[in-house]
Amino acid sequence: MLAFGALVPARADDAPPKVDGRVGDTPPVTRQATEDAAGLSRADQLDALFKRLKAAGSEAEATSIENSIATIWLKSGSDTVDLLMTWTEDAIHQKDYSLAMDYLDRVLTLKPDYAEGWNTRATVEFLNEDYGRSMADIERTLKLEPRHFGALVGLGTILRDLGQDKQALEVYRYVIGLDPYLSNVRDAIKDLTDKGADGRDS
Repeated sequence: MLAFGALVPARADDAPPKVDGRVGDTPPVTRQATEDAAGLSRADQLDALFKRLKAAGSEAEATSIENSIATIWLKSGSDTVDLLMTWTEDAIHQKDYSLAMDYLDRVLTLKPDYAEGWNTRATVEFLNEDYGRSMADIERTLKLEPRHFGALVGLGTILRDLGQDKQALEVYRYVIGLDPYLSNVRDAIKDLTDKGADGRDS
Protein backbone atom coordinates (compact mmCIF):
# COMPACT_ATOMS: atom_id res chain seq x y z
CA MET A 1 0.00 0.00 0.00
CA LEU A 2 1.16 3.50 -0.67
CA ALA A 3 2.67 5.28 2.27
CA PHE A 4 3.70 8.82 3.05
CA GLY A 5 7.35 9.54 3.46
CA ALA A 6 9.11 6.61 1.81
CA LEU A 7 11.57 9.19 0.54
CA VAL A 8 12.13 12.83 1.38
CA PRO A 9 13.44 15.30 -1.21
CA ALA A 10 16.83 16.88 -0.63
CA ARG A 11 15.19 20.32 -0.84
CA ALA A 12 11.64 21.57 -0.57
CA ASP A 13 11.67 22.84 -4.16
CA ASP A 14 12.88 19.53 -5.61
CA ALA A 15 10.66 16.63 -6.69
CA PRO A 16 7.87 15.75 -4.25
CA PRO A 17 8.24 12.75 -1.92
CA LYS A 18 8.13 9.48 -3.79
CA VAL A 19 4.82 7.74 -3.21
CA ASP A 20 4.83 5.15 -5.97
CA GLY A 21 5.86 2.41 -3.57
CA ARG A 22 5.45 1.57 0.07
CA VAL A 23 7.83 0.39 2.70
CA GLY A 24 6.06 -2.96 2.84
CA ASP A 25 6.13 -3.96 -0.83
CA THR A 26 8.32 -6.98 -0.09
CA PRO A 27 7.12 -9.99 1.90
CA PRO A 28 7.72 -9.85 5.67
CA VAL A 29 10.90 -11.48 6.88
CA THR A 30 10.83 -14.91 8.46
CA ARG A 31 11.35 -13.44 11.91
CA GLN A 32 7.97 -11.72 11.65
CA ALA A 33 6.23 -15.01 10.92
CA THR A 34 8.02 -16.52 13.91
CA GLU A 35 6.81 -13.72 16.15
CA ASP A 36 3.24 -14.12 14.90
CA ALA A 37 3.44 -17.86 15.48
CA ALA A 38 4.75 -17.28 18.99
CA GLY A 39 1.53 -15.43 19.76
CA LEU A 40 3.08 -12.08 20.59
CA SER A 41 0.67 -9.17 20.74
CA ARG A 42 0.75 -6.55 18.02
CA ALA A 43 2.31 -4.05 20.44
CA ASP A 44 4.98 -6.53 21.52
CA GLN A 45 5.80 -7.36 17.90
CA LEU A 46 6.24 -3.66 17.09
CA ASP A 47 8.33 -3.02 20.20
CA ALA A 48 10.64 -5.91 19.30
CA LEU A 49 10.94 -4.79 15.68
CA PHE A 50 11.68 -1.16 16.57
CA LYS A 51 14.34 -2.33 19.01
CA ARG A 52 15.94 -4.39 16.23
CA LEU A 53 15.59 -1.50 13.78
CA LYS A 54 17.49 0.87 16.02
CA ALA A 55 20.28 -1.69 16.40
CA ALA A 56 20.35 -2.84 12.76
CA GLY A 57 23.83 -3.50 11.46
CA SER A 58 23.21 -2.75 7.79
CA GLU A 59 20.82 -0.99 5.45
CA ALA A 60 19.61 -4.35 4.12
CA GLU A 61 18.76 -5.53 7.61
CA ALA A 62 16.99 -2.23 8.38
CA THR A 63 14.96 -2.49 5.17
CA SER A 64 13.75 -5.97 6.09
CA ILE A 65 12.71 -4.75 9.53
CA GLU A 66 10.97 -1.71 8.04
CA ASN A 67 9.04 -4.08 5.78
CA SER A 68 7.93 -6.16 8.74
CA ILE A 69 6.79 -3.07 10.64
CA ALA A 70 4.86 -1.81 7.62
CA THR A 71 3.23 -5.22 7.20
CA ILE A 72 1.86 -4.99 10.74
CA TRP A 73 0.66 -1.41 10.21
CA LEU A 74 -1.12 -2.41 7.02
CA LYS A 75 -3.15 -5.18 8.67
CA SER A 76 -6.59 -3.65 9.05
CA GLY A 77 -8.40 -6.77 10.25
CA SER A 78 -11.15 -6.13 7.70
CA ASP A 79 -11.40 -7.65 4.23
CA THR A 80 -13.56 -4.69 3.15
CA VAL A 81 -11.02 -2.14 4.34
CA ASP A 82 -8.18 -4.07 2.70
CA LEU A 83 -10.07 -4.06 -0.61
CA LEU A 84 -10.80 -0.34 -0.34
CA MET A 85 -7.12 0.33 0.34
CA THR A 86 -6.18 -1.66 -2.78
CA TRP A 87 -8.62 0.45 -4.80
CA THR A 88 -7.11 3.55 -3.20
CA GLU A 89 -3.64 2.52 -4.33
CA ASP A 90 -4.90 2.02 -7.88
CA ALA A 91 -6.60 5.42 -7.85
CA ILE A 92 -3.43 7.14 -6.64
CA HIS A 93 -1.37 5.44 -9.35
CA GLN A 94 -3.90 6.80 -11.85
CA LYS A 95 -3.64 10.25 -10.20
CA ASP A 96 -7.38 10.14 -9.52
CA TYR A 97 -7.05 11.73 -6.12
CA SER A 98 -10.74 12.53 -5.79
CA LEU A 99 -11.61 8.85 -6.15
CA ALA A 100 -8.82 7.91 -3.74
CA MET A 101 -10.27 10.31 -1.15
CA ASP A 102 -13.73 8.77 -1.60
CA TYR A 103 -12.31 5.33 -0.87
CA LEU A 104 -10.32 6.61 2.11
CA ASP A 105 -13.36 8.34 3.58
CA ARG A 106 -15.11 4.96 3.50
CA VAL A 107 -12.08 3.26 5.04
CA LEU A 108 -11.98 5.70 7.93
CA THR A 109 -15.73 5.54 8.47
CA LEU A 110 -15.49 1.76 8.76
CA LYS A 111 -12.28 1.77 10.82
CA PRO A 112 -11.44 5.12 12.41
CA ASP A 113 -8.62 3.57 14.45
CA TYR A 114 -6.73 2.42 11.34
CA ALA A 115 -3.55 4.50 11.29
CA GLU A 116 -2.59 3.53 7.76
CA GLY A 117 -5.88 4.91 6.46
CA TRP A 118 -5.11 8.30 7.99
CA ASN A 119 -1.52 8.15 6.75
CA THR A 120 -2.59 7.36 3.19
CA ARG A 121 -5.17 10.13 3.26
CA ALA A 122 -2.45 12.51 4.42
CA THR A 123 -0.42 11.44 1.39
CA VAL A 124 -3.27 12.18 -1.01
CA GLU A 125 -3.87 15.56 0.62
CA PHE A 126 -0.18 16.35 0.26
CA LEU A 127 -0.35 15.46 -3.42
CA ASN A 128 -3.30 17.86 -3.67
CA GLU A 129 -1.11 20.49 -1.95
CA ASP A 130 -3.64 20.65 0.90
CA TYR A 131 -1.00 20.91 3.62
CA GLY A 132 -3.38 21.87 6.40
CA ARG A 133 -5.53 18.77 6.05
CA SER A 134 -2.48 16.61 5.43
CA MET A 135 -0.90 17.74 8.69
CA ALA A 136 -4.16 17.12 10.53
CA ASP A 137 -4.28 13.56 9.23
CA ILE A 138 -0.61 13.03 10.06
CA GLU A 139 -1.48 14.09 13.61
CA ARG A 140 -4.23 11.47 13.70
CA THR A 141 -1.81 8.86 12.37
CA LEU A 142 0.74 9.67 15.06
CA LYS A 143 -1.85 9.51 17.83
CA LEU A 144 -2.47 5.90 16.78
CA GLU A 145 1.12 5.03 15.82
CA PRO A 146 3.56 7.50 17.43
CA ARG A 147 6.55 5.82 15.78
CA HIS A 148 5.13 5.90 12.25
CA PHE A 149 8.30 6.94 10.45
CA GLY A 150 6.49 7.45 7.14
CA ALA A 151 4.05 9.92 8.66
CA LEU A 152 6.86 11.65 10.53
CA VAL A 153 8.92 12.08 7.36
CA GLY A 154 5.81 13.47 5.70
CA LEU A 155 5.42 15.96 8.53
CA GLY A 156 9.04 17.02 8.21
CA THR A 157 8.66 17.46 4.46
CA ILE A 158 5.61 19.69 4.86
CA LEU A 159 7.30 21.78 7.55
CA ARG A 160 10.27 22.22 5.28
CA ASP A 161 8.10 23.20 2.34
CA LEU A 162 6.45 25.80 4.58
CA GLY A 163 9.85 27.25 5.51
CA GLN A 164 9.75 25.95 9.09
CA ASP A 165 13.25 24.51 8.90
CA LYS A 166 13.93 24.36 12.64
CA GLN A 167 10.77 22.34 13.30
CA ALA A 168 11.49 20.11 10.29
CA LEU A 169 14.98 19.42 11.62
CA GLU A 170 13.56 18.42 15.00
CA VAL A 171 11.18 15.98 13.33
CA TYR A 172 13.89 14.50 11.12
CA ARG A 173 16.20 14.02 14.09
CA TYR A 174 13.45 12.19 15.93
CA VAL A 175 12.84 9.97 12.90
CA ILE A 176 16.51 9.08 12.52
CA GLY A 177 16.49 8.02 16.15
CA LEU A 178 13.80 5.49 15.27
CA ASP A 179 15.34 4.37 11.98
CA PRO A 180 19.03 5.27 11.53
CA TYR A 181 19.15 3.96 7.95
CA LEU A 182 16.79 6.46 6.30
CA SER A 183 19.49 7.94 4.09
CA ASN A 184 17.31 10.69 2.63
CA VAL A 185 16.44 11.85 6.13
CA ARG A 186 20.12 11.95 7.02
CA ASP A 187 20.74 14.03 3.88
CA ALA A 188 17.92 16.40 4.85
CA ILE A 189 19.36 16.77 8.36
CA LYS A 190 22.78 17.63 6.92
CA ASP A 191 21.30 20.15 4.49
CA LEU A 192 19.21 21.84 7.18
CA THR A 193 22.11 21.88 9.63
CA ASP A 194 24.39 23.40 6.98
CA LYS A 195 21.74 26.09 6.48
CA GLY A 196 21.84 26.84 10.22
CA ALA A 197 18.37 25.51 11.04
CA ASP A 198 19.64 24.30 14.40
CA GLY A 199 20.59 27.84 15.40
CA ARG A 200 24.32 27.23 15.13
CA ASP A 201 26.69 28.72 12.60
CA SER A 202 27.19 26.45 9.58
